[in-house]
Amino acid sequence: MKTRKLGTQGLTVSELGLGCMGMSIAYGSGNEADSIETIARALDLGVTFLDTAEMYGNNEELVGKAISSRRDEVTIATKFGIKYDPTTNNLVMDANPETVKQSCDRSLQKLGVDYIDLYYLHRVDPQVAIEDTVGAMAELVKQGKVRYLGLSEAAPKTIRRAHKVHPISALQSEYSLWSRDPEAEILPTLRELGIGFVPYSPLGRGFLSGKISSPDDFAPDDFRRTQPRFTGENFYQNLKLVERIKEIAQNKEVTPGQLALAWLLAQGEDIVPIPGTKRQAYIEENAAAVDIVLTEAEIAQIDAASPKNVVAGERYSASLMTTVNQ
Repeated sequence: MKTRKLGTQGLTVSELGLGCMGMSIAYGSGNEADSIETIARALDLGVTFLDTAEMYGNNEELVGKAISSRRDEVTIATKFGIKYDPTTNNLVMDANPETVKQSCDRSLQKLGVDYIDLYYLHRVDPQVAIEDTVGAMAELVKQGKVRYLGLSEAAPKTIRRAHKVHPISALQSEYSLWSRDPEAEILPTLRELGIGFVPYSPLGRGFLSGKISSPDDFAPDDFRRTQPRFTGENFYQNLKLVERIKEIAQNKEVTPGQLALAWLLAQGEDIVPIPGTKRQAYIEENAAAVDIVLTEAEIAQIDAASPKNVVAGERYSASLMTTVNQ
């Protein structure tokens, strides 16, 4: 496993990361022991860039247990800024300076570490000036609690404003063969400013793995059952896209998921995808994608099979879509 640089401040991470969210929430029930073994397997394979967040249930605690004896091998990224309101069943943005400090201290305790390598604002809070939030995050860097700063799902103007307060090392936003919006404005902005890009859901929430063929493949409590791209006619329209990717992958003698990751890795040395999984077999499959070399002709073929704006349905529900690209 090679490494890549995120930003120009010195942050170096494994070229492929591991998204840990699904071990605790969103994708059906998980098993803590299995998840800890999967994280251990990831570290053995050189996948040492682990991604979690305050709002992912008990995920920070789980990650903390998994890396307790291997802290020096790991780059930990976690996020703050979203709270769940049980009275309204909605997500609430909260990026007030005082919240920044409180959230960081909680995450340090849950993870069982002395510092966080990369600390992201999970979603931009429209009620708080980004300068105030990033100013408070910068204080954490001065205190040694955080090494590098990041944003998630921030718009170009917000990224520029934040970067003036304190250097931003990475932006985490959705990017994959079926979510190519960042190519228009986000990526050019990041490259102008020298900020790395961490795509989450690089396998289209598992859809690009080629292992999903029916809505019944989702567990009853899997959040994908309610998301636009996975419901109704959209599901079957998007399945056609996956079939095209599967055909190219078969000709390349790789899996569809590996092809999707190899395509992302080929988009630039400043890109570090973080596919998520609960299972050791899938972390092994994903890790092998870093060895796949795509020719220009193959990249063009993949682009043609999955052009921009071909996916049916928004990537989130209407309410959640108001929280992205802010």
